[in-house]
Amino acid sequence: MRFAEHSGAWEVRGVTNIEEAAETLQPEDDIVLALPVELVLAQRMRLPTTDPAEFVEMVRIQIEKAMPYSPEEMTTDSELISQSEEGSVISAVAVNNEKLNELAAPLIARGLIPSQVTVYAGHRAATHSPEGTSLFIYPENESIVCAIAEEGKVSFTHSLDGADALQLQRDLPQLTLSAELQGINTSAPRVLLAESLYEFRDTVEGIFATNAELIAVEVPPAETRLNLLPESWRARRAQLVRLKQWRKRLLIGAAAYAALLFLFFAYLLILRFQIRRLDRKISTDAPKTEFVRATEGKWRALAPAIDPHYYPIEVILHLFDSLPSADVRITIFNQSARQISVDGEANSAALAYQFADKVKKNPDLQTFQFELGAPKLLPNDHAQFRLEGKPK
Repeated sequence: MRFAEHSGAWEVRGVTNIEEAAETLQPEDDIVLALPVELVLAQRMRLPTTDPAEFVEMVRIQIEKAMPYSPEEMTTDSELISQSEEGSVISAVAVNNEKLNELAAPLIARGLIPSQVTVYAGHRAATHSPEGTSLFIYPENESIVCAIAEEGKVSFTHSLDGADALQLQRDLPQLTLSAELQGINTSAPRVLLAESLYEFRDTVEGIFATNAELIAVEVPPAETRLNLLPESWRARRAQLVRLKQWRKRLLIGAAAYAALLFLFFAYLLILRFQIRRLDRKISTDAPKTEFVRATEGKWRALAPAIDPHYYPIEVILHLFDSLPSADVRITIFNQSARQISVDGEANSAALAYQFADKVKKNPDLQTFQFELGAPKLLPNDHAQFRLEGKPK
């Protein structure tokens, strides 16, 4: 058994069985499983139609009639060989699902679902003989395969167990006769013989009276449209693809979450560093700050004595300047280090409020914050008021 993988360049390796191949492959590899001819049934069919609307359904019906399995037991596919006004010629291939599962069990067990299931003979035909009719003779497992290809599609296959020159002389003419009965023109086929069967070259050339061309393992093989991938495998592969996509999304989400956590902890570390730096700076500046605070307290304590805005005579002068008219009179003035109180009488409560408003707006009295209590109305409709001010 051989398999090829693509990692920038093709590489061909030989393995003894599919279990060994399964151990080498990875789930992310694009796997194409090429089946031996002994596992498939290949048949050439002629259909009396070329209408695309009828073609697919007619192919399905003809395959189900020709194959020995029920539709549920097999997977089928077909390739168009030729079309003309008289109808279409197709190559129909079927594989038993149970046998296919047995063969691919090591792959399926590891979650290695092929993207395509083909026939190895089809790859050889597409690679070495994409046009015309050709007879391929090459070894496969313990037998020799004789396959006829038309226009690069396999239309007839036959396996010879333990063949020798005498058996080839006996069976090859019978094989070509069977192909003729199916409508294949084998009068002058192109004969392609595997290099490993060079010892049979003279025998083959004597039978067909033509030169046999030697072929080797193709690297890379030509692609084929044939796909015998069972529906259960398609569903499983789609499920694995979805799981892979979800796993990728989860990994991306986890990476983003980890990045956010990293940034968060980095931000905390930066904050802690800045806090420590500020604490050290505060500790360094503490004596200066304490000196400023003490000095400010002293200046505030001395302010009533050294700031003209606190001088009683200045305050009284500005209060009198704020009187709205002679109808407002100041009767009592008191001033302490931290408070001023002004008692007075106005001909109306409105004049008292007007006086308080002018005091609050006087630019020379902005050192204090004044509040007017509710005026007291007298029997003569005059109003007694009390205005108190505190340093800001």
